[in-house]
Amino acid sequence: MATIGIELCNAGFEAAVCEKDEPRLLARGEKDGLSDWPGFAYHNGQKFLFGRPAEDVWFVHPRQICHDFWDKLSHEPSALNAEGKAPSFSELAFYFLRDFSRQLTAAAGAPDKLVLAVPSFYLKDAATEEQKVGLLLGMAGELGLPLAGVLDMASAALCDPRGPGINPNLPVVVIDIQLGGADISLHVAEGAQFVRRDFAHLAPAGYAPLLKHLTAAMGNRFLKHTAFDILEDGLIEQSFYRQTKDFIMSGAPEFRYQINTTRRAYEMTATHDQLGLDATSIAGMLQQGVQMLVHKMSEHTEPITVALTPRAASVPGLESRLRAAGFMRLLRLPAGAAACGAALVGATRWQVQDLADVPVETAVPLAEVKRSTGTPWEAHLHKVRTTGARPLPTHVIINGVGHVLGGNGGFTIGSTSAGPDLTLPESFNTAAECLVQLQREGGHLWFVEAGPAPAPNGSARPTRTVLEAGDRLVIRSGAASTDLLFAHCLPPARPPA
Repeated sequence: MATIGIELCNAGFEAAVCEKDEPRLLARGEKDGLSDWPGFAYHNGQKFLFGRPAEDVWFVHPRQICHDFWDKLSHEPSALNAEGKAPSFSELAFYFLRDFSRQLTAAAGAPDKLVLAVPSFYLKDAATEEQKVGLLLGMAGELGLPLAGVLDMASAALCDPRGPGINPNLPVVVIDIQLGGADISLHVAEGAQFVRRDFAHLAPAGYAPLLKHLTAAMGNRFLKHTAFDILEDGLIEQSFYRQTKDFIMSGAPEFRYQINTTRRAYEMTATHDQLGLDATSIAGMLQQGVQMLVHKMSEHTEPITVALTPRAASVPGLESRLRAAGFMRLLRLPAGAAACGAALVGATRWQVQDLADVPVETAVPLAEVKRSTGTPWEAHLHKVRTTGARPLPTHVIINGVGHVLGGNGGFTIGSTSAGPDLTLPESFNTAAECLVQLQREGGHLWFVEAGPAPAPNGSARPTRTVLEAGDRLVIRSGAASTDLLFAHCLPPARPPA
């Protein structure tokens, strides 16, 4: 019996099917997959279009686009003009879900059970839950969907068996981003449950305003570089928006913008550092939101794990800001984590029942949470025995290749799942939460030994040792071992005048 989980995120709906307790994400672009389904609605004067076709005319026909109907899910009228009337937010959501479920059935077949992973702010209080979940239940009934349960999106994501896993004995903060705002939730173990202890919704930190701001900022650079204004035509601005979104999602260090007109082609190379500067405001809001939740935990002494959805991880500069604030245990959740987690929960625990009895939960049993199962690791610093002073290292060398120890704050070395600045060889991918921390402070570079993170009042502090050129760091995990050398490289000599 197939169970389908739907990740109700308007930055991009995802769906997963679970058979024999093994959830599988219906990836976009595959033969049996789904199209791109961001929460956009467009009325072209004759009919509604949803998802990617609607997003692709956002800058061409902005007055005929609505992208906040899932955020504002209610009976209130939207600002969209469709044949002389304004459909309500709930109408647009219903039409969107109808089209999405039709494509879902075509790709995966009719489900026996369906579980909705909903944005955390849908369940922030009893009044909001009654309104938004009530509308979702009405849609499910109208569409004949075999709904088995509704689950908080962050809780569902932590149950995805494909994920890196967490230590449920430690608090976990999950960051996710919708088009109209960001959800930050704090989860802790209480008895046999992993519960959502606290929650914050940051309305200004949405993906739509982020993308619009970054598109405008890069457009200004493009104008200065090429003397061509992307605002000259809506189609050109739309193409520039798409390139900006692709750049953000790729995480690439550089990207080449290309605009072709009937007269000539224009190009500009942009860097990820530029994106980071442009996204400073939103990344700062997210960092402060995490700190606010953590500082409210008066009993907090353990390290905090911060789990980021792909949407959150793509916010330029966010991870480096979190590390600089002392949150070193960062995990990247896989795409569609909430969809896969919801599908697994529905397949193993819930049954289809009367809509009035459908469970709505913000907690999951500890047994359902994906735990980190990697091999343990250790890092040992070997200092050079010398009495003379040695310079500050500028590079770290691994497998014969030097890497710049850039940045003014922290620098991390670890396994792929930890999203470090320097990634260890593939043999370390099974290491549990392998992340070595380096900090730049007081004119020195410090090696921070693994241990408890600072307490909110700043009283606790991990052990650290200053790094100098010539020091070696040996990292081991099971049979995997690697040796890193810290070196000071002189700048190239200037040619004679």
